[in-house]
Amino acid sequence: MNLQRMTDILKKIFKLPPISTILISIPSFVLVIYVLTNDIENKVISYAAYTLSAYALIITVTGMAGIVGLISQGIKNHPFVKKALSIPLFEKYWKEAMFRTETSLYQGLFINLLYVAIKFASGIYYRSIWFGSLAVYYLLLAVMRFSLLHYVRSRKRDKSSEWKRYRFCGIVLLFMNQALAAIVVIVVKQNKGFEYAGFLIYAMALYAFYAVITSVINVVKFRRYGSPIMSAAKAINLTAALVSMLSLETAMLAQFGGDDAMFRLIMTSATGAGVCTIVLGMAVFMIVKSTKILKNINQDERTEGNAL
Repeated sequence: MNLQRMTDILKKIFKLPPISTILISIPSFVLVIYVLTNDIENKVISYAAYTLSAYALIITVTGMAGIVGLISQGIKNHPFVKKALSIPLFEKYWKEAMFRTETSLYQGLFINLLYVAIKFASGIYYRSIWFGSLAVYYLLLAVMRFSLLHYVRSRKRDKSSEWKRYRFCGIVLLFMNQALAAIVVIVVKQNKGFEYAGFLIYAMALYAFYAVITSVINVVKFRRYGSPIMSAAKAINLTAALVSMLSLETAMLAQFGGDDAMFRLIMTSATGAGVCTIVLGMAVFMIVKSTKILKNINQDERTEGNAL
């Protein structure tokens, strides 16, 4: 079997049409939630539910672009949306990617500052290093978003400045990864997890999956615009989404993991290490790429200056 044949088979299995993806994914996630909440003793059913949910997650990630396109097309053709597009502000948000990025930066900055205040207050009240590390993490996110917003709102824009902001975000990501690593170490050493009251954990699960999937899509999608500012904003969103997924895993293990402390330790350590590695990789990529491009820009400017 040649490589192309194998690739085609894998695509047929793991990259389904949007409707098929939805029809498989939603029942699968409902089934695994039912198994977790009802303490099913039949291991065959439990393992089948976990396997099916893992497959559903894969096809959801690979098919999310198609699902989003299908939903977007349906929304765009809706009479209410067509009427709303006649409003200049709504039309600008719908059609201008940079304006959408700026809006999301404002929203993210507000949420980050709110989290910083809550986590710092919780850290002082409970004398918790855990909450303190989270506060530092969200503070660094806020710093990056503020830096990007400051540039977007400024009138002086050029490629060199954009790449400098991009590199600055990569450098901050390096420092932020230290706070993230501290959070992972604390979670592993204490063998504890984030806790959500009642059914809030299911809402957080939906948010975490949505955040990760949309962040990955946006990181790839916004590369075509060739804007370092947009790419940096989406990298920040992806980092926040990955930490949300880590928080969700620790919460799920704490609530449904039973008394198997070693299993929780291994899973948290592996996921935490994976998230830290991804963030570190993004930071190094951003720094190296921007430094290389800035060097080429400076050389071109010197060449033009000598020619004059």
